[in-house]
Amino acid sequence: MTDSYRDKGRRRRLVEDLRKKGISDEAVLAAIGAIPRHLFFQKDFEEHAYEDKAFPIGNEQTISQPYTVAYQSALLNVKTGDRVLEIGTGSGYQAAVLAALGAQVYTIERQEALYLRAQKLLSDLGFVSVRCFFGDGTKGLPLFAPFDKIIVTAGAPVVPDKLKLQLRHPGGILVIPVGDTVQRMFRIVRTSAETWQEDGLDTFRFVPFLEGTVRNDER
Repeated sequence: MTDSYRDKGRRRRLVEDLRKKGISDEAVLAAIGAIPRHLFFQKDFEEHAYEDKAFPIGNEQTISQPYTVAYQSALLNVKTGDRVLEIGTGSGYQAAVLAALGAQVYTIERQEALYLRAQKLLSDLGFVSVRCFFGDGTKGLPLFAPFDKIIVTAGAPVVPDKLKLQLRHPGGILVIPVGDTVQRMFRIVRTSAETWQEDGLDTFRFVPFLEGTVRNDER
C-alpha cells in the first residue's frame, strides 16, 4: 500500500475544496488531509478517490463523499480520548478519520464482507484505537455504552431510542441522517438521563439504515 507525493497533493487540493465549501473545523480538515483515502477504494475507482463524491465499495454500499465525512465529523466535536460509536463501518474511512481526531472508536458493520475487509485494512494501516464489530447497528453496542459520541452513516427512518440511550449524559452527542429518499442531518445532545436537544440541519442522501446482519454465506 503506497501513499505517493501525487496522492498527498491530491489530498491537499481536496482539503482546500472542502474549506471553500464551508468546512471550517481545522482538526477535521487536518485528519482528512492525513488519511490516504485511495487505500479505502476498490481498484476500479481508486483514481477518483480525491474527488468530492461518493463511490461504490461493494455489497450495495458506498464510501461517503469527503464533504459528508467532514460535515458529520465536525458536528461530533471529537475530543482526544472520546469514546465514539460509529454505526456502519463500510470501507473504514470514517473510522480512520475519527481515530485521527483522537477518538477511541467502536465501529459496527452489518455486512460481514465489509466488516472483514475494513477490520483488516484498519489493522494494516495501524489504527490501533479502532475496534471493529460485526452486528446489527440499529441496536448499537450496549455492552460498551455509554459513548461520548455516536455517528450513524446511513439514512434512518426515525432516530432509534436505543442509540439515544447509549449516549453519555449530560453532553453525549448523536449525529444521524433521518429520512427516506433524502435525509436531514440531526445533531442530538443528551442533556440529562431523560432529555435530549435535537437540531435538524442540512439535507443529504445516504444508503438506508437497515436492521439485521448479512453473512457471506447468505449472499
